[in-house]
Amino acid sequence: MSEDGLRCPGNAGARRLRRATGARAGTTPLGLLSCAITAEVGASLAMQAAVEHHWWYLVVVLGYGVGFVLLVRILKSGTAVGVAYGIWAASGVALTALCAALLFGHTLSGTSVGGIALIVVGVVLVEWGAQAGHRRIGREL
Repeated sequence: MSEDGLRCPGNAGARRLRRATGARAGTTPLGLLSCAITAEVGASLAMQAAVEHHWWYLVVVLGYGVGFVLLVRILKSGTAVGVAYGIWAASGVALTALCAALLFGHTLSGTSVGGIALIVVGVVLVEWGAQAGHRRIGREL
């Protein structure tokens, strides 16, 4: 446990990052990104529900608001905007399509499923590229 009460690994860089972003122990950019994606998908699905029940618009506004606030926190942690926003948007599209098919009976054509598969591959490649860039920068320092 560090002097500020945070459970931090021995890595001083991680400790500084948590202090700079105000993150609690266990809060990582990936964890925040997962929460932001969940909020965005929930808001997108709530739009469909709001067609018949207008009170769902409150969930739409809150979901997108939470998603954007979390996205800003992710950017403050040092994650590149292209990586964070790219993964957030692409994952949101894929998950919204899948959940809409499950919840609302929307059909997914073979082309749609192929597109979702390409999104998944694209997200993985973006993340791998970002990690490779971090390793390269670390060697240069």
